[in-house]
Amino acid sequence: MKRRLLLLLPLVGFLVLSIFLYRGLSLDPFHRDSALLARDFPAFDKVTLEDPERRVDRSLLEGQVTLVNVWGEWCPACKQEMPQLLDLAERGVRLVGINYKDTRDKGLEFLAEFGNPFEVNIFDPEGNLGFELGVYGAPETFLVDRDGIIRYHHTGYIDPRDVRDVILPEVQRWQ
Repeated sequence: MKRRLLLLLPLVGFLVLSIFLYRGLSLDPFHRDSALLARDFPAFDKVTLEDPERRVDRSLLEGQVTLVNVWGEWCPACKQEMPQLLDLAERGVRLVGINYKDTRDKGLEFLAEFGNPFEVNIFDPEGNLGFELGVYGAPETFLVDRDGIIRYHHTGYIDPRDVRDVILPEVQRWQ
């Protein structure tokens, strides 16, 4: 009897492991809550992509609701979402970009080719600011209220439905 129970043990283990794997595979890998929600945007002192002599800091994000978009020339999804970002800018939404783990030349070429919806582009070639934000890839977008507090975090590509159903309502909520 004990021998039969021992033979069933690997089968039971396999079934338990299969259930955990099935549950894990059904989760959305892009959905995760930011640990920074309801916290101040991290402090930074960086130069801008367009002007290496111009320095900006966290005060850039105070006084007005701002979407902060982390992007890079190397990022295919960033190219896909650029029409939505341009649309948001045309609708009067303030956007600030973080050019993440990129070179200045490639970042500027990207903006020349796909358009520039950003009021300012923070240059983050080493990814230090991205690290402080918990970014693990691009694109990622943060909604920052007029007090500099992160109120919403969007991981991945922003599609037109996201603009209509999520981004614009969140911007209006915090204005």
